Amino acid sequence: MTGPGHHDGKRKGRGALSNRSGRFEALTDEGFDDGWPREIEERSSPATRLLPDHTRSIVASNESPDVPFDISINPYRGCEHGCIYCFARPSHAYLGMSPGLDFETRIFSKTDAPQLLRRYLSRPSYRCRILALGANTDAYQPVEARARVTRSILEVLGEFSHPVALLTKSALVTRDVDILSSMASRRLAQVSVSLTTLDPELARVMEPRASTPARRLQTIRELSSRGIPVAVLTAPMIPGLNDWELERLLEAAAGAGATTASWVLLRLPLEIGELFTEWLREHFPDRAERVLGLIRQTRGGDLYRSEFGSRMRGSGPYAEILQQRFDVATRRLGLDERAYRLDTSAFRVPPAAPGEASPQLGLFGG
Repeated sequence: MTGPGHHDGKRKGRGALSNRSGRFEALTDEGFDDGWPREIEERSSPATRLLPDHTRSIVASNESPDVPFDISINPYRGCEHGCIYCFARPSHAYLGMSPGLDFETRIFSKTDAPQLLRRYLSRPSYRCRILALGANTDAYQPVEARARVTRSILEVLGEFSHPVALLTKSALVTRDVDILSSMASRRLAQVSVSLTTLDPELARVMEPRASTPARRLQTIRELSSRGIPVAVLTAPMIPGLNDWELERLLEAAAGAGATTASWVLLRLPLEIGELFTEWLREHFPDRAERVLGLIRQTRGGDLYRSEFGSRMRGSGPYAEILQQRFDVATRRLGLDERAYRLDTSAFRVPPAAPGEASPQLGLFGG
């Protein structure tokens, strides 16, 4: 059972320490000290459950002024990577589940994605825009190896000559270099690889089922060698924990073939603040309060503030120094140029296969 000041103990391969009720639940569990030593609470990892998500829509619209895309697709709800800082964790509360362990172990797969996407792109009113894939939960999390929803989406986008910008921290993206390299040759694909730390031990506890830092750098190399433009996203930068690595991360990514870069400050909205705090005190008790104090310095005294314009970068002297360091490093490494542009002019609705109804007619029962 969980409650303030109590968690269920470390679990191998999982990020969250607890499974606290979501913010919409009427009842919460209260924990108690039963006298057992903490090390006995370290238990085996709960298994991942892959569940169907029979959503009727597949493309989400974005109206946030500080996010660089208008439309996006997230093939999965929940993410098995288990990154403790993941800003998408609170979305599981809408499903009546916990943003803690439920988010990592109960993954909803949008199995109808190809059909829904074809219908969406075939609408007479549709106007092509760059589509972001995996901007909320990772499109290449481990379950994708068998579910293959992301690959099916890429196949549809390729058929329609529709541009896509991918974001991932998984080496599994290299499985789809056949599609991505073909699309990139037509200026229809770009991949951003999230690189948070070069320390494998920190990555193991912070991002337990994501690809190791070395594998992510190898991913950048492989994608780049196949003509796929790659950006590096150094995110999140966590004051006092991994922010000292910023220049090293950018140098390693540039050396592997990344051509552009961006960064985001740690965000702790809603339930994530409590989940991150208990994780930090468990794994880094000697520096936990300093890290939390530095975070508050970048958020006007709070753990998080959601105002547009500052939520991605923070405010105050510490955040300003991070931005300055990023600017200096990217200029030195040539990562500050954004010359690559995806092409929206090639978009077309493909003709129906023999024996099939036109996608557009299908919208009207034809």
